[in-house]
Amino acid sequence: MTSIRPPRATPADGERGAGRAPAAVVAVKRLFGTDNPDAILLLGTTIFLVMFGLVMVLSASSIVSSQGNNGDFFAVFVRQAAFALIGIPVMLSIARLPAIFWRRGARHFVLFGIGLQALVVFTPLGYGYGGNRNWLSIGPLSAQPSEFLKLALIVWLASVLGAKAGEFSRWKDVVFPAIPLSLVAIGMVLLGQDLGTAGVMLAIVLGALFIAGVPLRYLFGMIVVIAAGAVAFAVSSPSRVDRITTWLDGCAPEDYENTCWQVVHGTWALGSGGFFGVGLGNSSAKWSWLPHAENDYIFAIIGEELGLVGAVVVLALFIALGIAFVRLLRQPLDGFRRVAIGGVMIWTITQAFVNIAVVLGMLPVLGVPLPFVSAGGTSLVANLLAVGVVLSLARPAPEPVR
Repeated sequence: MTSIRPPRATPADGERGAGRAPAAVVAVKRLFGTDNPDAILLLGTTIFLVMFGLVMVLSASSIVSSQGNNGDFFAVFVRQAAFALIGIPVMLSIARLPAIFWRRGARHFVLFGIGLQALVVFTPLGYGYGGNRNWLSIGPLSAQPSEFLKLALIVWLASVLGAKAGEFSRWKDVVFPAIPLSLVAIGMVLLGQDLGTAGVMLAIVLGALFIAGVPLRYLFGMIVVIAAGAVAFAVSSPSRVDRITTWLDGCAPEDYENTCWQVVHGTWALGSGGFFGVGLGNSSAKWSWLPHAENDYIFAIIGEELGLVGAVVVLALFIALGIAFVRLLRQPLDGFRRVAIGGVMIWTITQAFVNIAVVLGMLPVLGVPLPFVSAGGTSLVANLLAVGVVLSLARPAPEPVR
């Protein structure tokens, strides 16, 4: 009887098997041209936050959506999902662009962003909501240019600061050319009364200067001047004064239906969630009790429906995002890449902290969304574009041709 033996593995076969990368790594490498584990962590965390955000937007917006869209419970969710379907492929596409593309286009990007913001402030195409004039409407399309202006400002700061990183021995080197154009961009946002976005942009500028190696004595002087300007701007508006007073002194009974309504109902929503929450979709606050439940206060709905466990998971995801950014920054990078990646990190993590701190009562109401999670197509697409830029800059530079 003839026996059939399996073919014997040859050394070549063994070598090929030992050197073969896991299928998941190969797929990611083909997707955006890198097998950097820190970039993969950043990408995976980002996509998970977007998917989680879609679920929470559906839950938080269903009641308000049905009231304003002819009974359609899914209108806000469908819009958010459409922007996610646009933003994720665009993110993966620009992740394959070389760093030279961003470096060469930096000036054009920031000037275009300032131009769009000028249309918001100075033309009838701009319109306001909730006291802030920060939206641009052209035909059936509307957008918030300040979100894209943040990214444009980061790329431009990287181009001008990265070229002389660590060489800031004089005030002149620090101020020019970075500060004047940054102040113009932030000033355009302040003209629209959007203090929250302007605050995030200030954090981006200061963070970019720090990462570029500006001495701390110069940064401290800037912070003192900014703090004085922020106080002056805050007290120039009665509504801002009311919000700050409510935050400092607490809510008086006569303020319940005015400045305290959102703050109080956000706190009640968080408190009623307990440890495990009332269950996904079972929020009481979203029944028109909590304004902007799907946007600025979505973290309160997360705490109510998913409890302390869900809130901690969200915090852990943003910590993972921060770890991915920091690990990318620890790699050998030129000045442009380092400042750009650091700027996106400061934008994302600072805005997440501000949003969550507002819901927890640690900051006055500022009206900034939770990145990747809150409803808002412009914010979501801008955040995804920013991650795409980071993935692009995290790719190894091509070796020079010899």
